[in-house]
Amino acid sequence: MPHMKTLYILRHAKSSWSYPELADYDRPLNDRGLSSAPFMGDLIAGKGYEPSIVLCSPAERAKVTAELVKEHAGIGAEIQFDARIYEASPNSLKQVVSEIDDSVDSAMLVGHNPGIEGFIRYLTNETEAMPTAALAVINTEIDTWAAISAGCGTLTTIYRPKDEAAKQDL
Repeated sequence: MPHMKTLYILRHAKSSWSYPELADYDRPLNDRGLSSAPFMGDLIAGKGYEPSIVLCSPAERAKVTAELVKEHAGIGAEIQFDARIYEASPNSLKQVVSEIDDSVDSAMLVGHNPGIEGFIRYLTNETEAMPTAALAVINTEIDTWAAISAGCGTLTTIYRPKDEAAKQDL
């Protein structure tokens, strides 16, 4: 019976443009980002999602997003930073994911647009908007990460902070 692999794809939370002297790589989260990342962490905990590995872009806004989400979701996995995730094409993301150890059944990828939207489209043949701090949950039909390929995944759900917050305010 093949193991399905689950991929959680998280876009970094909203970053600040208030510091024009900073390189794109170094931009911090803004106030909204600093509240939506923990919010999404709490949501992940509530859904019982527990990725065994967190792969993250080393850009500041992705790093802080991953740290806040990990803390609030109670994820035990260490965050592993991979420079290839920053400004990555869908093909680069595929390469990063294909190298995950096969003992891992679920992985979280924390990255940037447009790469992650393209990667979701590549895996699932679905085009979905990934606003900041959105989380896509993809179940795949593969039993080794190296087998990741076009159309191998099913988009189970997407959580967008604005939509989820609106549901809680009903």
